[in-house]
Amino acid sequence: MANQQMKAWRLTRMGGQLSQKRVPVPEVRAGSVLVRVEACSLMSYLKSYVEGKLPFYSPPEGEYTIGTNGVGVVETVGRDVWHIRARQRVLISSHFVARENVDDPGQVLIGSTAGAGSQTVLADWPDGTLADYTLVPVEAVTPVDGLDHIDSAQLAALSRFIVPFGGLLRGRLAAGETVVVTGATGAYGTAAVLLAVAMGASRIIAAGRNRAALDTIARIGGARVRPVALRGEVAADAAVIREAAGGGVDMAFDMVGNAGDPNATLAALHSLRRAGRLVLMGSMTVELPIPYTQVMLNSWEILGQFMYPPAAYRRLIELVRSGQLDLCAIQPRVYPFADLPNAMQAAAAAGSAEYVVVKP
Repeated sequence: MANQQMKAWRLTRMGGQLSQKRVPVPEVRAGSVLVRVEACSLMSYLKSYVEGKLPFYSPPEGEYTIGTNGVGVVETVGRDVWHIRARQRVLISSHFVARENVDDPGQVLIGSTAGAGSQTVLADWPDGTLADYTLVPVEAVTPVDGLDHIDSAQLAALSRFIVPFGGLLRGRLAAGETVVVTGATGAYGTAAVLLAVAMGASRIIAAGRNRAALDTIARIGGARVRPVALRGEVAADAAVIREAAGGGVDMAFDMVGNAGDPNATLAALHSLRRAGRLVLMGSMTVELPIPYTQVMLNSWEILGQFMYPPAAYRRLIELVRSGQLDLCAIQPRVYPFADLPNAMQAAAAAGSAEYVVVKP
């Protein structure tokens, strides 16, 4: 596709100018895949990112195309790509871990930010999915075979589920176990509740502060979901969670975003039965005080998780293909490519049972 042009949303820098431009279609190279983008799902905080309000992010240097996960069709593949083929439908992941066989390979979110010491990786892969075409490392695409009946906008819901799925896998959630999800009324928290249902958890405690929203999640999730409204008192909230669970929980999944206090997380920790696991995947503006003696005496595990392992998208697709996970539980709001500014505003205000998609 030499010398061909495409539309792309380009950002000069975080807090800089965002504009739609005509730029060259990327040239495929070794180990890469050129994908024609059909749908790009927007992060809820994309507007804040563009406006430079996320100072802890480390974006590419110089102008770049924004956009993270999406759905598309392979246009062409580069050398050293053996199993992905042209015209194949794929999911596009922004999460990329460097290929080198080393102890601590760099990781980035393509089109967004670099992890610590990974700026050189992002320099090689700066451009995201808000364009007609995107060039990504082959590791960042997953074939989607057998789901042709699901349109691209609805299939883009997988980008909402994939992040908490990484945390539930990290916590080794097994069929028949009981799990509490704190931050259940948030976008990823709601997805975690629905995933726990799909993965066979016997009882899912949806915990948060907004009772009406929790009741809505329980209605969507079904009979195994028990809503619990938290009051911000650790001991009392832990007791209520235990009561709803019929005893201690096997796993606590913390997806509280930008928490100003640790109380919900600590309540989840104290609701664990012996040898239970707490997975931390949200964010907190204060320190988390760990009760050392209780963690030790109860053999509790505390696990941190960032994003998801490479095979996670394949396993998530199987949950959809088998009918265990119904993507229609959350619905897309679709915007045309030229209307990105309004789409970003809508993404920031979207409820937990909806998401915003931009289609080139």
